[in-house]
Amino acid sequence: MKYYILQLGCQMNISDGERVQNVLESLGYEKTEDENEANIVGIIACSVRQKAIDKVYTRIEKWNKWKNKKNLLTFVTGCILPADKKKFLKLFDLVFAMNELPGFPDMIRQYGIVTPAGMQTLDKEFDVIHKVPEKKVKEEKIFKTADVPGRLKGKDLPRPDKGIEEFWHIQPKYGSGFEAYIPIQNGCNKFCTYCAVPYTRGREVSRPSEDILREFKDLVDKGFKSITLLGQNVNSYGLDKKGKELSFPQLLERIGEIGNESGKDFWVYFTSPHPRDMTDEVIEVISRYKCLAKQIHLPIQSGDDNMLKRMNRNHTVDDYRKIVKTIKRLIPEATLFTDIIVGFTGETEEEFENTRKIMGEFKYNMAYIAQYSPRPGAASHEWPDDVPVNVKKKRYHVLTGDLMKYSLEYTRNMIGKTLKVLVRGKDRKAGYLSALTEGKIIVRFASEDDNLIGNFVNVKINSATPFSTEGELVEQP
Repeated sequence: MKYYILQLGCQMNISDGERVQNVLESLGYEKTEDENEANIVGIIACSVRQKAIDKVYTRIEKWNKWKNKKNLLTFVTGCILPADKKKFLKLFDLVFAMNELPGFPDMIRQYGIVTPAGMQTLDKEFDVIHKVPEKKVKEEKIFKTADVPGRLKGKDLPRPDKGIEEFWHIQPKYGSGFEAYIPIQNGCNKFCTYCAVPYTRGREVSRPSEDILREFKDLVDKGFKSITLLGQNVNSYGLDKKGKELSFPQLLERIGEIGNESGKDFWVYFTSPHPRDMTDEVIEVISRYKCLAKQIHLPIQSGDDNMLKRMNRNHTVDDYRKIVKTIKRLIPEATLFTDIIVGFTGETEEEFENTRKIMGEFKYNMAYIAQYSPRPGAASHEWPDDVPVNVKKKRYHVLTGDLMKYSLEYTRNMIGKTLKVLVRGKDRKAGYLSALTEGKIIVRFASEDDNLIGNFVNVKINSATPFSTEGELVEQP
C-alpha cells in the first residue's frame, strides 16, 4: 500500500512533511510520486497564500472523484486557518493540526483502514476493525475540530502550538541524504497585520536546545552537508523560556563548536529572522565559525516607514539599515536575501518608490517579492484591498527588474573565480549539474557524473545571468 503527499508552502512545511512521511512509513506504507498509485493521499497545506489554498481545492476535487472508483483516504494538515479548516472538514476524510500528528496512526485505524503494518498481526487488526463503527462517530470531533467562534483576537486565538513538543519527538524522514531541516521554534508573536501565521501555528514555542543539538550532531556524524535551522522567527528562539533555555546566539555558538570539533565540511543556515530581534551578537557568532554559512535572509517587507507601521513590523528602515551595516562590516562576503510585499493596503506610489530605493541601497542577491492578497484572520483582512491588481502586477515587475539588475552586478563579479559549491542534483539544462555556493547562488556546470550529487566540488565561473552562473568543473576538494 502506498501514500502520496502534496507539500505546499515554506521550508517549515517541508520539514513538517518529513515527519508525516515517517509516521506513514512506520505503518508500512511506501511513498509514491504518482498519486494514482496511492491508497492514502494528503496535503501539507499553507493558508498564508491564497494560491496555495486554491491548489488544495483543485486537488481534493479530483481525489474525491476518484473515490467513485477505488478506496482512498484523504487528509490535510499543515498551516491552516480556522476559516479554511471549517471548509476542509466537508472535503477531506481527516483534518488535523500538525501537533496532533502523534495520533495520526490511530486516526487512520479508527477510520477503518487496514495498514500494511497492521496486516502483519491479523488478529490484532481484526479486533481494531470491529471497534471502528463505535469509535468513528465518537472520535470524529477530535480529528475535525470546529472553527473558533468570533474574531481571532486575544483569548479567542486557537492554540495549534499546544502539544508541539511531542510532535518534535517524531523522527523525520529526511528528503535528502545531504540536506536537512531542523525545526528549532514554532509559531509567532509578532502579529504583522498582513500575516496569518499566528493563527495557523500559534504562539512562539522554542524547541529544547538539547533535542536540537542532538539532532544536529547526528546529521553531522552522518555526513550531511547543508543543515537549515527553521522557525517563523528563529532569532526569537529562547525568548519564551528566558533563563531556562539558550538564546539564539548561544545556540549558534554551540552549533559552531560542534562544527569545529567534528572536523567535517558543511554549511549551516537559518530562516527566517525578524529584524526586530536581530542582534549584533548573532552576526558576530556567524563571523567566527566556519560552518555557519555566510548568507543572511533578512525580510524587510517594505522600504517605507509609514508602510512598516501599518504592517506592524516594529522596526524602521534605519533600524534595518544598521543591521545590514553590521553584516557588511563583520561578514563582508555574506549574500543578503529578503522578502518584500507590493500593493499592501494603501500603498502609495511614493511608498513603493521608497521600496525601490532600498532595493538599490542594499542590492539584494535575492528577494522573494509577493503581490499582496488579504488572508482571513490577519488584521489587514478587515481593511480595503485598495491597490488595483494591475498596479500590483506593475510594481511587482518593476521591482523584479531592479532586483535582476543588482543581482547581475553580483554574479558578473563572480566570473573568473573558482568557488566551492555543493552539488544538489541535475540541472534543467541537459548534461549539466546544478549546485549552490555558500551564499546560495546557483551554479551549473557540464557533467553527467551523478556521484558528484551531495558533494562539494570546485567550479570556475565563466558566465553569469541575474540569478545564476555557469562554470566548469575544476576539481573535487
